[in-house]
Amino acid sequence: MATSPAYTPDALIAADIDAYLAQHQRKSLLRFITCGSVDDGKSTLIGRLLYDSKMIFEDQLAALESDSKRVGTQGQEIDFALLVDGLAAEREQGITIDVAYRFFATEKRKFIVADTPGHEQYTRNMVTGASTADLAVILIDARKGVLTQTRRHSYLAHLIGIRHIVLAVNKMDLVGYDQATFETIVADYATFAESIGIAGFTAIPLSGFKGDNIAAASENTPWYDGPALIEHLESVELDSETAAARPFRLPVQWVNRPDLDFRGFAGLIASGTIRPGDAVRVLPSGKTSRIARIVSMDGDLAEAVAGQSVTLTLTDEIDCSRGDVIAAADAPPQVADQFRATIVWMDGEPLLPGRAYWLKTGAGTVSATVQPPRHAIDVNTLAELSVKTLSLNDIGVADVFTDRSIAFEPYADNRDLGGFILIDKITNATVAAGMIDYCLRRSQNVHWQSIDITREAHAAQKNQSPRVLWFTGLSGSGKSTIANLVEKKLHALGKHSFLLDGDNVRHGLNRDLGFTDADRVENVRRVGEVAKLMADAGLIVLTAFISPFRAERDLARSMLPTGEFVEVFVDTPLAVAEARDVKGLYAKARSGALANFTGIDSPYEPPLSPEIHVDTTRETPEAAAERIVEHVLGTWAPVL
Repeated sequence: MATSPAYTPDALIAADIDAYLAQHQRKSLLRFITCGSVDDGKSTLIGRLLYDSKMIFEDQLAALESDSKRVGTQGQEIDFALLVDGLAAEREQGITIDVAYRFFATEKRKFIVADTPGHEQYTRNMVTGASTADLAVILIDARKGVLTQTRRHSYLAHLIGIRHIVLAVNKMDLVGYDQATFETIVADYATFAESIGIAGFTAIPLSGFKGDNIAAASENTPWYDGPALIEHLESVELDSETAAARPFRLPVQWVNRPDLDFRGFAGLIASGTIRPGDAVRVLPSGKTSRIARIVSMDGDLAEAVAGQSVTLTLTDEIDCSRGDVIAAADAPPQVADQFRATIVWMDGEPLLPGRAYWLKTGAGTVSATVQPPRHAIDVNTLAELSVKTLSLNDIGVADVFTDRSIAFEPYADNRDLGGFILIDKITNATVAAGMIDYCLRRSQNVHWQSIDITREAHAAQKNQSPRVLWFTGLSGSGKSTIANLVEKKLHALGKHSFLLDGDNVRHGLNRDLGFTDADRVENVRRVGEVAKLMADAGLIVLTAFISPFRAERDLARSMLPTGEFVEVFVDTPLAVAEARDVKGLYAKARSGALANFTGIDSPYEPPLSPEIHVDTTRETPEAAAERIVEHVLGTWAPVL
């Protein structure tokens, strides 16, 4: 195997690396992805781009030659795919699994390319690679034409907001560079692209292995008069260039306060242009001011545009924090707390509608709940499917409610203000990526009605402090028994209370819910909302529910003022609870007649630090009830 004698890396790299880096610093940067069906030649194409742009060092080239002999798939020729397929599993199988990022540059522009996997099971990896891309290269094997995965990746690229699509009809050398084959594939793809809203694309016939139409026009395709791939990549318009023409937006990443005399708001300009003296509005508060200075590492600037990281100072002392958005005063983004969004689920555990997740958009983080999906999308057929949840790699449309208003723009208009991720509050794992489609009209039309009789007035009338006593524990632990005793004692003392029992609530308010994890989450959410309303009325509310998940108990706690939520852990070993089995539920669960039963085939997450811990193996229900009442009255012990 011999390498081309014409191949020589840029001599400036070895002579003066600082000069080489300075030369590239002034070039614009294009991020793009390659995607397509399995074995369409994505990794080979990227390897060829690196080779033709002189981005391979001598030791890398020597290693490539050696690896090509040992594990290559091109006989005695260089296997360019090995430059990108870095995982051992990828090299063994000849496929791409993880997203591989590579940098290369030409005389006109520098590039970061993401080689994304083609398998359906790695959809989340492809979405990750596409999230920052300006352009997508959709590869098609000229022998196979448009396939299901071609359609799926095109749909995902369009969904993620990639405006520039290159249809790279690869392996033209294996069909004899036949023009008719190329034109048939382009016509088929054009029909599909129009159906999903892709306005236009650039089709290029090429061979990643042979190098046809990669760096220069190929003599093997005299019938093609369009640009070579690199030529097109060098000339395509960047998203950052169009962003400068849109209204000004800067999500605040950091409040810079080095001393008492300086207070600046640092961030990356997402869109627009800003100058000292410009009127701005801080969202979601809506406060207005003007730009006093634009501060950068190189000193104060007279102007800053999209893509620059700057620190802004304002002429007025107004509240502005991390996660807020500084925007043009006369063209601000929308503010809302309810959205219709498209969600890509990326976690092995399915979505639990109603559960509270962290929603991170830009630099801001809020608590959010996802409602039951309106539908999921079959990315192979584009059919809308009726589903109750979303699982790994699923894409669906759902309503998202946040605990406070955030500034946003539809994802189609602004990726920075329209994109978000969901984070599990317990594991801190990123479970989903989302794109805001629009705000729900009711979020703009529904407002809190001001009322004269406050929750404090209700409590004062009853001469008591509102509480929510949240009893949690396994089925058969004694929650309802103890809660009932507590209410009897409170009633005897003249206290105003109400007991919400799990079984009783399921006869009415929650009669439509089953016992899946998702239904249990919604069950607890509804009870939490009702308990909050009762506490607002000044009542002492007792709830007796298994409520197996910490996240939902924490959500109920967050609805109330500090100190009003009292978690009572009725701690009974599973064996003891099962031995009681008054209702015969454990026996049914053990026999398989009752599915999703907590403690048997559905988990219970015990409280980590409850306000009251009742060990039923050491304390009688009567004694526990007395101690809980003492807590309500202000003299109590947290544990026996």
